[in-house]
Amino acid sequence: MKDYVLITGATSGFGEACAQLFANHKYNLILTGRRQERLVQLLENLREQEGIDVIDLCFDVRNELDVNRAIDSLGEEIRSNLTILINNAGLAVGRGPINEGITDDWERMIDTNVKGLLYVTRAISPIFKSNKKGHIINVSSIAGKEVYPGGNVYCASKHAVDALSKAMRIDLLPHNIRVTNIAPGAAETEFSIVRFKGDKATAKSIYDGFKPLSAEDVADVIFFAATRPPHVTLNDITIMPTAQANGTIFHRE
Repeated sequence: MKDYVLITGATSGFGEACAQLFANHKYNLILTGRRQERLVQLLENLREQEGIDVIDLCFDVRNELDVNRAIDSLGEEIRSNLTILINNAGLAVGRGPINEGITDDWERMIDTNVKGLLYVTRAISPIFKSNKKGHIINVSSIAGKEVYPGGNVYCASKHAVDALSKAMRIDLLPHNIRVTNIAPGAAETEFSIVRFKGDKATAKSIYDGFKPLSAEDVADVIFFAATRPPHVTLNDITIMPTAQANGTIFHRE
């Protein structure tokens, strides 16, 4: 049986692009997300692919009880063939100085980007340990490498993902579990629309004057990392548009 890949936040952006790419290569999929209608639509599209199994688990990674219930619902055959976890679920909400921060925005980012990643990893890593193999791919950000004006709590949450990736490598090393940290730069997905709370004009202006990454660009890198030989681990990958030098410097036409 082909391996199963579990992707959190699969209903848009990097997660959806990963789902399509892994399906194209005949991997079985376990797709998670908060939005049931989007999950159903994605499943319908992917199930047109012949020869793969696609499972949907609708839950919010911020709810530890729901995470555990969903993972516990997987059958033994699926669990024994689950080899890749893509911790993709994450978001930025708001952008501004710390003294004007909205605590609800902070809590959404910390609960999703940090605690949600921890809950899912805690539920899946014992399965990998039992299988004596596995690969955890954490989607961080250039914001996990640098801090920029107005990014305070989002940057802190992605720095946490970067640190957790390093810590996971140490803790899980004896169990033949690989860990990869992926740090994308500017990518045009729903990310900025969510960050600016539906203000599409402001969200689009972030990418004025240069060609940003697409979700498919990032999915390609994740797939490459996931398909290296068993003795090879790509620990940390930063991917940015050619027009981006670091977290804040862009060449705009």
